[in-house]
Amino acid sequence: MICIVGNRPVLQVGRQQVTGYDTSWLRQAIVRGAEAAEREDFPFVDDLMEGILHYLEHKCSLRVLTVEDLHARVRRMLERIGCEAIAQTLPLLAPPVTISLERAAREAGNGFELAFFNNIHDEIEDLKTHGVEELRFTGTRDCVKLLKGAEKWNRPCERLHQEIINFLTTHGHSTLPNPKEIRLNLIDG
Repeated sequence: MICIVGNRPVLQVGRQQVTGYDTSWLRQAIVRGAEAAEREDFPFVDDLMEGILHYLEHKCSLRVLTVEDLHARVRRMLERIGCEAIAQTLPLLAPPVTISLERAAREAGNGFELAFFNNIHDEIEDLKTHGVEELRFTGTRDCVKLLKGAEKWNRPCERLHQEIINFLTTHGHSTLPNPKEIRLNLIDG
């Protein structure tokens, strides 16, 4: 079942779906687009955001909307009000995405730490291509126990936990041609 929070469609960001999102990231995309178009004085950000929210909450018939499609719609709105320069420079940004490390560990399988790290790396890189600048991770400790096949926390679990923390905190750089920085947050330890 898909839960529509605030009557907004679920946003598809790569393989991830985001519900209950605010729109500060979209406002930031418009501001950055205006700055890139040398229109820092663009006075219609609030009006544009109001129109976008109205569309998302009342006019959008889709249950799931890709972040790329949403940006295409924002570009069309900008073009309709005569702001083609901003539409052309509007960067692709996405809301913060939460990734369950426990789910990633289940997908990798018990004892397959290398597959786990490769999968997380690939997921982070993919999300960057979809405009994600902030990732949140949950289930770190449960992930470690699954990968180690441990029922109780022990010293090998602690070592792997530290490896995962180090991996995530140093993964802020990208191998993409135009790297984007990404903020990583651990919600639980």
